[in-house]
Order: sequence, then C-alpha cells, then structure tokens
Amino acid sequence: MASNKLIFFLGLFIISSSISSTSSASTTRSTTTNKLSSFNVVKFGAKADGRTDSTGAFFNAWTAACNSPSPPRLYVPRGTYLIKRLELRGPCKSTSRMTVQIDGTLVAPSDYHQLGNSGNWLLFVKISGLSFIGVSGLTSVNSQASHMVISGCRNVVVSRVKIRAPDQSPNTDGIHVQTSTGVTIKDSIIRTGDDCISIGPGTKKLLIQGISCGPGHGISIGSLAKDVKEEGVEDVTVKNVAFSGSDNGLRIKSWARPSNGYVRGVTYQDITMNNVKNPIIIDQRYCPEGRGCPNQSSGIKISQVTYRNIRGTSATPVAMNFQCSATNPCSGIRLQNVKLSYLSSAATSSCVHAHGISSGVVVPASCF
Repeated sequence: MASNKLIFFLGLFIISSSISSTSSASTTRSTTTNKLSSFNVVKFGAKADGRTDSTGAFFNAWTAACNSPSPPRLYVPRGTYLIKRLELRGPCKSTSRMTVQIDGTLVAPSDYHQLGNSGNWLLFVKISGLSFIGVSGLTSVNSQASHMVISGCRNVVVSRVKIRAPDQSPNTDGIHVQTSTGVTIKDSIIRTGDDCISIGPGTKKLLIQGISCGPGHGISIGSLAKDVKEEGVEDVTVKNVAFSGSDNGLRIKSWARPSNGYVRGVTYQDITMNNVKNPIIIDQRYCPEGRGCPNQSSGIKISQVTYRNIRGTSATPVAMNFQCSATNPCSGIRLQNVKLSYLSSAATSSCVHAHGISSGVVVPASCF
C-alpha cells in the first residue's frame, strides 16, 4: 500500500471561517470510497509531473464536487501536482460531508512571490463537514510560515499528521489555532523552527493529545495582548505530550501592554521533557526589540492553570519560570507531581507576581 501524503512546500494551509468537522487522519479505503461520488483531479486536467500548473484543474474538480448533491470525494491520485495559490469555498450542496483524499503529493511554487500578497497557499472557506484523509496520514514539509491555520472553526479534528521544517526556519509554526471552538489535535509528530502548536485569541475547548514536539518553540498560548480588545483563551487541555530539544515546553506568552484578554482553565498533564530550555514558562514581559511596550504591564489575566505529572530534564537551570503581570498577577496556578532536573541535579524555579499552590512531589520546589 502506497504512502499517502499531503506535502506543502513553501506553502500555508488554512481552514478559515468554516463550521466544520475536519479530520486529517488515517482511514481505510472502504469507508471513504464506497458511498461517495468521486471527482478525480486528473480527469479535470491535473498533471502528475510536478511541473505543470494544476491549479485550475483542482479548482474545477472542487467546484464540481462542491455542487454534487450526494456526498463528494475530491480524489488526488499518486503523483506530484504543482498548485499555486488556491481558494476553495463553500458552502457545498451536500449537507453531510466533503472528503478530500490525498494519495499524491501537492507542491507549491518555489518562488514565494507567486502566492501573492496574502501569503496563503491552500485556503478552505465556509465548508461544513470537511475531511482530509490519507491512508498513512498526511505530511506537511517546509511551509513558508505556519503549516496549518485553523481559524473561525468549530469541531475540528487533526489526527496523525507529520509536520517538518528546519529548526532555524523562522515563523514556521506547525499548527495555529485561533477564534475556534472544539478543536482536537492528536497523535501527531511536529518538528519545526517555531511553535509546534500555537494558540491564539478566541480559542476555546481545545484538546492537544499524543504529540511529539521538537525541535521548535514548544506548545504556546500566545502571543496575546497584541490588541487592546482581544478574545480570551479558555478550557485548554494538553496531555500525553513529549518535548525533545525544544526551546520551550509549556509556554504562555503575552505582550507587556494593555489588553482585556485572558487565559483560564488550562490543564497540562502527563508531559515528558527531554533537554528542553524552558520546560514550564509564563512570560508576560514579552517585548521584542523593546518596541511598543517598554515600561508597560500586560493586561492579560492568567488564572486556573494546572501542571500535573510533568517530568524530565531542563537544558537550563530554571525549569519553572513564572514571570507574570504586575497589574494582573497570575492566580490559581497549581503544581502537582512535577519532577524536572538540570544536569543530573535539581533545577530551580522563579516567580514574579505569581500565586498558586503545590501538592505531591514538586522538584524544583515551588516558588509560590
């Protein structure tokens, strides 16, 4: 059985403004082909040589599939297909689901400027019941910026994806989530030059589970407080995640400037750290290059954050670093069974404007 991959070269894949149940998952062929009307991109003129522009063929195949009254399947057979900037819109006629099955490889133009000023490569907008599948999962390689963005969505599932970018590549976040509710990201491997997963304003009921992260900047809530009026982040669970060689592990980050945003109801549990520079960090003093925020305090209110069953090694002496806002101190921070070491000895912790409690074995000792 051939490996099925969705590969993005110098691209940005976005699911935007949709009410959807989206799955990038391993699925057997019998469940995806028997009951669906199939629209093969090759029959619409796509060329599997990796050189011929197949953007128009993909758009026409999508249009036909979207207009199908029965559940459609957009099918990409084996081969390599060159796709320039492509925006695929709904709503579609079928009210049940739209399936995109990738058995081949999609590549973006090598010239970044061919994607236009938007920076988007593949953009899916206002589609309900959208599923992406590959029998061996989906792989994204060397995106120009964030590999995948989930924005303005509900009930999205991302499962068994692989994301890769060089460890020094800037802004190559693996998956970014914002203004979305009910997103699940699970059982995936993410190795990038920036955040493995970044969580923006307006994210609610997010589950991250079974992720291998590193290199990269870890799993980050933020940066927040970019705007004075900003939606909050709440009800986030991160569990069964392994970090290896990443700059950060579990990070919450906000600009040091006014905002009405907040972070609350976050649980991190069953986490392993292997040589991570900042295993646990809250940074509310973020002010790169000292522009737009010197001598200011973050308006983001951080509360009810739990760290449970965290273990492993720190690459720096300070394994737990809580640098909270002077005007909006962190509250309700809970440490339960945390054991982090540095060079075979106990690491240290640091607290500024942070309040909480600890229970069980907590090493390094809590600074609350």
